[in-house]
Amino acid sequence: MLRPPSLFPEEENYIAFLNDLKDRIRQAQVKAALAVNKELVLLYWQVGQEILQRQREAGWGSKVIQRLAKDLKRAFPSIKGFSRTNLLYMRAFAEAYPDEQIVQQLAGQIPWFHNCVLLDKEKDPEARRWYIQKTIENGWSRNVLTLQIESGLYQRQGSAVTNFDRTLPESQSDLAQNLIKDPYKLDFLTLTNAAQERDLESALVTHIRDFLLELGIGFAFVGSQYRLEVSGNEYFIDLLFYHLRLRCYIVIDLKVTEFKPEYTGKMNFYVSAVDDLMRHPDDQPTIGIVLCKSKDRTIAEYALRNLNTPLAVSTHQLPKQLKENLPSVEQLEIELNAVLAELESE
Repeated sequence: MLRPPSLFPEEENYIAFLNDLKDRIRQAQVKAALAVNKELVLLYWQVGQEILQRQREAGWGSKVIQRLAKDLKRAFPSIKGFSRTNLLYMRAFAEAYPDEQIVQQLAGQIPWFHNCVLLDKEKDPEARRWYIQKTIENGWSRNVLTLQIESGLYQRQGSAVTNFDRTLPESQSDLAQNLIKDPYKLDFLTLTNAAQERDLESALVTHIRDFLLELGIGFAFVGSQYRLEVSGNEYFIDLLFYHLRLRCYIVIDLKVTEFKPEYTGKMNFYVSAVDDLMRHPDDQPTIGIVLCKSKDRTIAEYALRNLNTPLAVSTHQLPKQLKENLPSVEQLEIELNAVLAELESE
């Protein structure tokens, strides 16, 4: 049976606990010369586990964390990692990952403050592990990780309508499916939903670095309005990329309307032409992405069902119109009257 929490633990127990933590910290300092990050994260997990265990079994109250922070700072004045805030993160970290193996194999492979970002911004354990794996694979900075979590990348990845399972080799199909998102968030643009397709294309080219970040690792920009000549006629691809992991060209056709079945016919033509005119013998089949304002999933699935070229239908999200973010005249009047009323009452 759990004991009721006390403001402070018994002095003898606390001193023993503090001394044990000091020993762990000194040992980790020695090991840190060989593996700085992993040892640090593991140490923080162990500290968090010790705090959790004593709070649960010995009834220590939350005030002990503040006292512990002061004592550790006194014992290790050159180390800045034992503030009250960071100790609370350690406790939360240990609570989020009760299995040390997960810390060793996953969480310990990314910097501590990346883990803090995950604790703050992502509550789903599976999503946390996915973001850790992607951080390891792609070398995301803390700012990039924050951006990806806030954009809901875990929920968007791999959710586009495609026919890849029928049109690509098995080794390519899963990878291609997981690389394509739905929707693509284009918040870095200054366009609104009233933009035309050429406006959208020009804006994406202008902000190509931001667009490449949203597309994901491996996309290399080849060109916009890329010219193809077929039987003496000119055709222009909105955006052409090459993917370094898939080893194939990727054609993107931009639409500012809802998806229509006839869009796949045009994309099928582009993909076939790129395969015949540009694809190297060592390249994998070209992939086409129709990027629309919105789509009906069933209509998109029907449109792709009997096509033999690998195509995907996804959507984009433009920033909301500026006026939607500004207060109305009525709202301004209400707020002004409220301020005047407060002034009159003073």
